[in-house]
Amino acid sequence: MPKAYWIAHVTVTDPEPYAKYAEKASKAFEKYNAKVLARGGNFKQVEGKGHARNVVIEFEDMATALNCYNSDEYDAAKKHRKDAGIADIVMVEGVE
Repeated sequence: MPKAYWIAHVTVTDPEPYAKYAEKASKAFEKYNAKVLARGGNFKQVEGKGHARNVVIEFEDMATALNCYNSDEYDAAKKHRKDAGIADIVMVEGVE
């Protein structure tokens, strides 16, 4: 079964609540054994519209990624992100 990845492109508009989101989201990621591969590092936007923050998180499989996203733990985190930034998030299945 292939791994799955969350790819998030984010512009933070209010850092204080976004920091609370990040703290709570990390707990959800830990519960679902996620591995953060990239989080807000240096980047070069070579095509299309970009965001200031880019995140890639690896999960065991798509079911686990979706379970994490739909979990009570992540739901509690999302409440802090709602008015703290603009996010485009996609989940993509990797290749075997």
